[in-house]
Amino acid sequence: MSIRDIWIKDRDYMNTVLARIMDVGELLLESTAEVNRVEDTVRRLCSAYGFVRTDVFTITSIIIVTAIMQDGTALTQTRRIYSTGTDLGRIEKLNAFSRKICQNPVPIEEMQRELERIRAVQKENFPLEFLVYGGISAVFAAFFGGSPIDSLAAFFSGIFLFGMVLLSRRLHMKSIFQSMICSAVTALVVMLLIRLGIGENPDKIMIGNIMLVIPGIQLTTSLRDMMNGDIITGSLNLAEAVMKAMAIAAGFAFVVSRLGA
Repeated sequence: MSIRDIWIKDRDYMNTVLARIMDVGELLLESTAEVNRVEDTVRRLCSAYGFVRTDVFTITSIIIVTAIMQDGTALTQTRRIYSTGTDLGRIEKLNAFSRKICQNPVPIEEMQRELERIRAVQKENFPLEFLVYGGISAVFAAFFGGSPIDSLAAFFSGIFLFGMVLLSRRLHMKSIFQSMICSAVTALVVMLLIRLGIGENPDKIMIGNIMLVIPGIQLTTSLRDMMNGDIITGSLNLAEAVMKAMAIAAGFAFVVSRLGA
């Protein structure tokens, strides 16, 4: 009797296997992988571990899987997704690990250890990210016609914007509210820099800052989801991306209108 035959006979063990497979799907969706990738990965992993049929339904906030064992027993699990954040490195690691498992299924304990290792890897390199935020903001300010002093102001306000993003994550703010607050506070910093003589054109500086928080990846993913036939998920992502963009604009516009810039 093969190890796969033993797994198939143990319903409780197969429930645990399905839970670990759901962990893979959850990590992918939290890292903003497209739903087609999530569903395909879950189906392939279920097939690798002996399930004869797998039905997966995924949207931006939930994964529902029903997997059929060889004796006809159906196992169903649901996983709610509460937060997401772009992490292409994690997606790449999960894809590589999933392909390895599909070629040679590993014991569930080993699978769990590897998933814990992938989950524990921190993507943040805070000093570098501070410099990247400031540098990108400065470049965009210059690209849209700002002067060198505007780029300098955009550099400082971009660094402050990243600090606000980190703080809002620690406070677990909702994404749309986070976008509005971070934008408004950053606009206040820009106006303060202007009054201190660091910067000449607040509009050019703010444009540089806005480019850092525009939900471009989410918008692109939503369009790709719709082209793949996942209309519900694509529409949800598109609506959220538009609302974030509106919140960003509202945050900057409120401060500018109040201060009369």
